Amino acid sequence: MQGEDNLQILVEPEGDSFPLMEISPCETEASEQWDYVLVADLRTQTDPRQVQQQWQFLEELRRKGFHTKMIKDQKQVFFGIRADNSVFDLYHTLLLEPEGPARQAEHAEATAVPVTTSLRIRIVDFVVQKNKTSAGKTFENLVKDGVFEARFPLHKEEKKLKTWAQWRSMFHKQPVDEIRNYFGEKVALYFAWLGWYTYMLVPAALTGLVVFLSGFSLFEASQISKEICEADNILMCPLGDHSRRYQRLSETCTFAKLTHLFDNDGTVVFAIFMALWATVFLEIWKRQRASVVLHWKLYVWDEDQEEMALELIHCPGYKLQLHQHSYLRSTVILVLTLLMISLMIGMAHVLVVYRVLASALFSSSALPFLEEQVTTAVVVTGALVHYVTIVIMTKVNKLVALKLCDFEKPRTFSERESRFTIRFFTLQFFTHFSSLIYIAFILGRINGHPGKSTRLAGLWKLEECHASGCMMDLFVQMAIIMGLKQTLSNCAEYLGPWLAHKWRSKQASAPARDPELGDWQRNYLLNPVNTFSLFDEFMEMMIQYGFTTIFVAAFPLAPLLALFSNLVEIRLDAIKMVRLQRRLVPRKAKDIGTWLQVLETIGVLAVIANGMVIAFTSEFIPRVVYKYRYSPCLKEANSTVDCLTGYVNHSLSVFYTKDFQDPDGIKGSENVTHCRYRDYRHPRHYTLTRKFWFLLAIRLAFVILFEHVALCIKLIAAWFVPDVPQSVKNSVLERKYQHLCEKMRERQRLGRMRTGPQPPTPTHPTAASIFSARSTDV
Repeated sequence: MQGEDNLQILVEPEGDSFPLMEISPCETEASEQWDYVLVADLRTQTDPRQVQQQWQFLEELRRKGFHTKMIKDQKQVFFGIRADNSVFDLYHTLLLEPEGPARQAEHAEATAVPVTTSLRIRIVDFVVQKNKTSAGKTFENLVKDGVFEARFPLHKEEKKLKTWAQWRSMFHKQPVDEIRNYFGEKVALYFAWLGWYTYMLVPAALTGLVVFLSGFSLFEASQISKEICEADNILMCPLGDHSRRYQRLSETCTFAKLTHLFDNDGTVVFAIFMALWATVFLEIWKRQRASVVLHWKLYVWDEDQEEMALELIHCPGYKLQLHQHSYLRSTVILVLTLLMISLMIGMAHVLVVYRVLASALFSSSALPFLEEQVTTAVVVTGALVHYVTIVIMTKVNKLVALKLCDFEKPRTFSERESRFTIRFFTLQFFTHFSSLIYIAFILGRINGHPGKSTRLAGLWKLEECHASGCMMDLFVQMAIIMGLKQTLSNCAEYLGPWLAHKWRSKQASAPARDPELGDWQRNYLLNPVNTFSLFDEFMEMMIQYGFTTIFVAAFPLAPLLALFSNLVEIRLDAIKMVRLQRRLVPRKAKDIGTWLQVLETIGVLAVIANGMVIAFTSEFIPRVVYKYRYSPCLKEANSTVDCLTGYVNHSLSVFYTKDFQDPDGIKGSENVTHCRYRDYRHPRHYTLTRKFWFLLAIRLAFVILFEHVALCIKLIAAWFVPDVPQSVKNSVLERKYQHLCEKMRERQRLGRMRTGPQPPTPTHPTAASIFSARSTDV
């Protein structure tokens, strides 16, 4: 568009049967509020069939009480949409509880729902989404046919939030009320929850950091580390086919010291603390949510009722869709979901195969470093492969979850969103945590023993735990995946939309001179959003919450990483929504929906997982059992000897090198008669000893005890902290009481009008006045 003379604006004349007419820019009314825009390619105007479909779609909107306006520029055609006041009157009539005429007149200001921009956008978006042409085509069908290109609400008055969407506001309080007024309650509750989650991470992060740093006190003083570092005469059996040499136990000295940074007695206390923390976090969030929702006057708001009201606005002849259930459909969905879960578990097995093959590859590498640090290289590259798998399978999981929801045929959009949330999170959970479950509870436990190893396809020996223990593998895996997910995801989350917006802006035509067209063009050039934009943010936080609580016993720094990530995440989301993306359609909500059940489920899984990590992955139980059953302290009550003296030798089994299938193929085997390995087996026939079975019984007993204690603490904390503050309950109770009193007074006034003058009515109705009013009515 070269100038204002080429601008074409068409608006709908009142009472005219022709949908649009052309006028000049100066004749448009300044009071018109165009909050919603449809966009079509200018080339569609040369195709009579596409133009006819556009007019049919817009004519159907006009018939339902919506006004339209068309503006053309060099490349696009913009159609502004706004609702007539009669549409809002119908909305109010459907959602307000019917009262007597006197009450409506008296309390019109208090009860009327204000016609805000959010409400206008929500109604227009719902009707546009449901609207159909005479041929039965929806807007999505017309987009596929090339008739329209996009639809979006306009950013207006977002300057109020631009201060919030700045990096310098990172530590400032979030303007939740302003976010609610602009983006709707759904987005506001997301930021309120994310802000509270970030605030509650502070004590968890500090506690985890203290537990981690307390390990430094054991860095040199730990009796186990001392014994490992001084064990020059203990030769460890080759871990796998890649390491065909005997390794002195003292060579693992550094890793043994590092292991005690996160595998110490404080780990158990921290795991119980995190179980309590998760419960307190959720319970106090419920209280926060109740206070905020009461402040927004949505405490008794019903989502289904509003959705039915919008359906009636769209189509007065709307027939209610009842809840339906099909056992056949549910069975099919359950089977397909289990197949996908099996696929996720299979992906973990693929990772196992990769680690086995990588061990063989790195051992034959020409690089001396890789040959000496094969296990470390395998762990690190395995974590990287797992991260790439997560990125790929996330897209697959979303597609599968959508197909399952469409097959299930949910009744409403909110029901569809809830079921999609459950399906998608289930698949994502197994995608993210299947390999961690393998490392924590399977790795190194099904490998057999030296001389008789379990092999993959009869060729490659299964991977062993790290020389310093399986906790090191789990710690490294958690650190790499969580670190990459936080850093790379945040970078991609910001740089992707920023670069896309810059590219779209460069490809755009010259800025329009007309302010309104310029505003529409500016909104069009922003990055598109969809119904999953906010959903993706929630999902990202739920997975992070899972990493923060599940397996936190193996990685006490997880809350600290989550805290730093969330401080950046809040600002990134704010910048995206305010500056880089088109405006999200405001949606009402009084809670975070199904995500609350997801958080509670993660809390229970965290208790189970951390109990099993401490029992089966950590060395905590073997140390405790040795200390109180086998240690030298039991012989002398006042002995100055450390109670863990001799633990290393106690935890290692003996294997005689003559029992190797190829003993001569191992380097330095000339003068070696036996080697040691981590297990509890007999030195002759290599069967499991009584120590192993006793230790297994103690492990199982600990898991049961830990889970019951932690779950009891969670239940007590949930009972101790009420979900709803008493002030909120009292406020709701007072409103109900005042409402009933007003109805009673109204009924008494009507009775006096029919029967003549009556004695003065008490300010607070009594039983006598109530029965008197009833007898008068009779």
